[in-house]
Amino acid sequence: MSMHILRHAAPLVVWPLAILTVFVTILPLWNTNEWWVRAMGFPRVQILVASLFLMIGALFLNRPARWVILLAMVGVCSYQAWRVYPYTPLASPEMAFAEPAPNAVRVITANVQMGNTRYRDVIEMINRYDPDILLLLETDATWLAELQPMLSRYATVVRQPQSNYYGMVFATRLPVDEARVIQLTNDRTPSLFARLRSPDGQPFHFLGLHPRPPIPGEDTDDRDRQIYAAAKFAAKDDMPVVAMGDFNDVAWSETSQTFRRVGGYLDPRIGRGFYASFDANSWFLRFPLDQFYATPDVAVVSIERLDHVGSDHFPMAATFRVDPGLAARLNIQPRPLTEEDRDLIDDLDLENAETLVRER
Repeated sequence: MSMHILRHAAPLVVWPLAILTVFVTILPLWNTNEWWVRAMGFPRVQILVASLFLMIGALFLNRPARWVILLAMVGVCSYQAWRVYPYTPLASPEMAFAEPAPNAVRVITANVQMGNTRYRDVIEMINRYDPDILLLLETDATWLAELQPMLSRYATVVRQPQSNYYGMVFATRLPVDEARVIQLTNDRTPSLFARLRSPDGQPFHFLGLHPRPPIPGEDTDDRDRQIYAAAKFAAKDDMPVVAMGDFNDVAWSETSQTFRRVGGYLDPRIGRGFYASFDANSWFLRFPLDQFYATPDVAVVSIERLDHVGSDHFPMAATFRVDPGLAARLNIQPRPLTEEDRDLIDDLDLENAETLVRER
């Protein structure tokens, strides 16, 4: 293609794409729960990559359009890079990894995708990793039947099969003081609350979440309430807390960041990578939706994304030790909660979350 054709075609392509890129960068700054606005906060890495290509495209424009596009894309690139930077190896980790030990707890969370029929792959993955805690999402009656022989090896199993893509199975071999499904919102998306003990007898709480994603017809009000409920619980709890599941929210969103600040949670992915878990069937449109968080009195040994098992989500695995003394040496301390964060949580309708806090 000749330079003449490139210079003629560039404005027809670069200008519309540059305007779109600026629009989807600015849009998530709007304080709203509209699904289509909140969804624009997911593809920050993809928008960053697009802005880099548009910088190259701008070189084929005449001045002053060239400089307008270049400056706009530098702004987009800088802002998007700033938002995702903590989840790259360039940042400093806030949780140094602990050494493995006999008291370590292994956990897997996997959104198996209700229509997925690769049951054997999921079972083999569980057998290979041999978790002490297992949280499976999107499990219906068929999945429960297929998993039953494997689940029978666990001392405690909580089953919540549902045909609406929000079923849940929790299984553990650890000592259990309490384990139950709870409803933090009224949209038939259950959450899991458990009070467990590590192999050496240390008590801790485990929260499993799977709120609804921002899709047509589903704004983020209920999703955010569930995530904030888990934050408020940890803020008022005096025991170590681990929260895990398919949050249907990216790690760098305002909701996830508020969740971390309010709950005092730390994220072992910071300083290590995105661990993008969805969409497992796409090499480019992947986002870190499956989350693992722990309070500062938990020491993390490892975190990893496991192999594809036929679902649109990759399973996530982590190993941790409930050892406040060790954790104090390895983890940074969360920043103090701001009045703005307190006001945000106090203003939300978290009636079901208050019940969870009172019954902890």
